[in-house]
Amino acid sequence: MLKAIVVVPCYNEQKRLNLKAFKATLEASPWLGFLFVNDGSSDQTLSMLTRFADDHPQQVGVLSNNVNRGKAASVRRGLSTAIGYHPEYIGFWDADLATPLSEIADFCNILDKRDDISIVVGTRLALLGRQIERKATRRILGRVFSLVASSTLAIPIRDTQCGAKMFRVDRGIDAIFDSPFCSKWVFDVEIFARMIMRQKSTNAPAISNAIYEKPLESWFEIPGSKLKAIDFVKAAVELGVIYWKYLGPFRRQRMPVRSEPMTIPMEMFQNNGPLKVAQSERRQVA
Repeated sequence: MLKAIVVVPCYNEQKRLNLKAFKATLEASPWLGFLFVNDGSSDQTLSMLTRFADDHPQQVGVLSNNVNRGKAASVRRGLSTAIGYHPEYIGFWDADLATPLSEIADFCNILDKRDDISIVVGTRLALLGRQIERKATRRILGRVFSLVASSTLAIPIRDTQCGAKMFRVDRGIDAIFDSPFCSKWVFDVEIFARMIMRQKSTNAPAISNAIYEKPLESWFEIPGSKLKAIDFVKAAVELGVIYWKYLGPFRRQRMPVRSEPMTIPMEMFQNNGPLKVAQSERRQVA
């Protein structure tokens, strides 16, 4: 059984996908698996991923959306599927590897040592001794958004939008990824909001005590990012929607919690190995 499964959403990543880096990480970490989610790519991304999975059937799986559904939907689908294999940890990582794969082991080590931590969040802080390369405009806009998001969530989190996060697979985590996100651009914030709802429904420790912010050793802004300035405006709108749905005065009062984690039906997959390849959405996890 794999200890950790990391979901990697991919959309037209043929020119940017560094499979050599993924291969080296797999060879050095037999306890780790990757679950790639092809999000309706129009280039050769899916064929590249399928060949890679065929070469590493014990550690690599591929899900493929028939049409482009966005990063939020792809990450949710991947995490929901990964939970069904019962690893200790699940996470998601940006396909461009702005956050190096070497950080995965550090994230897992934190969860190993700290039973009180439910999620490790990568934080892009330009501290001495670290290599954080980010355009000034993006850094300022990102910081402003994180301040607003932190205020909305009422937790002092520094970087909500870093594309590197790792979760402990514990009771109730299914509920966080059960239903589609209402947000497309800031689903990370929605995940935190759902965790807050779960905490209130189960009397678990305060969410601020269950999050570990890990300053990254390195992070590099990769050319070809699909993020545009207008997306920050859309993100602000979605942040308001998240507040009223989960945290506002008319929010839902409870989030359902399963007594047992779900299990993925094995017949929905095609090839052998702990992680298998699903070529379409026709039997996707709800």
